[in-house]
Amino acid sequence: MDEDLFKKVGCEKMPMVQVNVWKGFEQEKIDYLIKNITKAFVDVDVPAEAVEILIYEVPKSHWGVGGESCSIKFKDVGPQE
Repeated sequence: MDEDLFKKVGCEKMPMVQVNVWKGFEQEKIDYLIKNITKAFVDVDVPAEAVEILIYEVPKSHWGVGGESCSIKFKDVGPQE
């Protein structure tokens, strides 16, 4: 990666966006997120080549909301494990 690229956009490091989704999230939706999150940075003059996006799939049983596992709290919502 060209280090001058970061100087041109006024930042020292590339933006890195981390997204957590439930395991089983559709690949089409992941592709959509990658494309459009990158576009949001491009819209504020950050080169697409400088944008990194990491999408983590987490089992609903390992994600809790309000003291309860999402596999129980949201058993009828989203991808099924």
